[in-house]
Amino acid sequence: MREINLALYKKVYLIRKAEEKIREHYYEDEMKTPMHMSMGEEAIAVGVCRALKAEDQIFGTYRSHAIYLAKTADIDNFFAEMYGKDTSLQKGKGGSMHLCAPESGFMGTSAIVGSIIPVAVGAAFANKRNGNGKLVAVFFGDGATDEGIFWESLNVACLMKLPLLFVCEDNGLAVHTPKSRRHGHNSITDVVSQFNCNVLRKEVTTDVELIYELTCKAIKLTEETQRPSFLHLKYYRYLEHVGVNEDFDAGYRSRDEFEEWYKMDPVNLQRKKLLEFGYNEAEIQKMEGDIDAQIEKSIKLAQKAPFSDINELHKEIYA
Repeated sequence: MREINLALYKKVYLIRKAEEKIREHYYEDEMKTPMHMSMGEEAIAVGVCRALKAEDQIFGTYRSHAIYLAKTADIDNFFAEMYGKDTSLQKGKGGSMHLCAPESGFMGTSAIVGSIIPVAVGAAFANKRNGNGKLVAVFFGDGATDEGIFWESLNVACLMKLPLLFVCEDNGLAVHTPKSRRHGHNSITDVVSQFNCNVLRKEVTTDVELIYELTCKAIKLTEETQRPSFLHLKYYRYLEHVGVNEDFDAGYRSRDEFEEWYKMDPVNLQRKKLLEFGYNEAEIQKMEGDIDAQIEKSIKLAQKAPFSDINELHKEIYA
């Protein structure tokens, strides 16, 4: 587990530092895309993606940075798309909310709440029919469980016994609205448990190693039972719903709540584990420095890259 914990730390650190750089440069107004930041949820993205095989597929929401970097680690393409440049896989047409890298198994994200879930169900159905052994993981917030399409998709996945992981990243909010004002039930897992699927949950999920182990268990259950699995994972969103700022003065949540969660910060927690595993401070700082340098290089490449030709707008349009 020593090497796995090192690999897990590299990913959570990469995600955190990449987003810190977004916050640093966003005010220059060169990144024109809206930002839905992932700070606070890194452990979920990294833990789940580490448990998946390289050929497995991921679908996600507009809060896509963590899952994209956890699955691909392609920091060059990531910043090229943030800056809307021609050097990105999407030629600057996707932005933060529509990242996509199919060759890495990152099939795409959607800005419409809940809309990516049935697409993931379709991919899981195709994989089962083709017998290719690929698993699909679909990430969504707890707000998506308020949508009818979530329940229809869950029902179909259970009925057809699809190789699919439903990953609910629960921060207790749909934009600014708490679950107490949205849900006519007390527990999402109690309701989902009535379906023919495996349900796994953790109350506080900032420990990336714990998430990795839980996801490995979910994958094993999915394979053994021939049923989809539902992972209910709680975290705390550090920044505003959309944007790069804090919003504790907005009146719907308090800084005290953040401070309690930050005591269990996923990056700090995993760094502490490395020290406990015997890595020394110099080794960790060297690794962090290498990642920092990689991020700086990617940003400079993106800043210098050209924008796409206007004709690119007419490509890859299907309707």
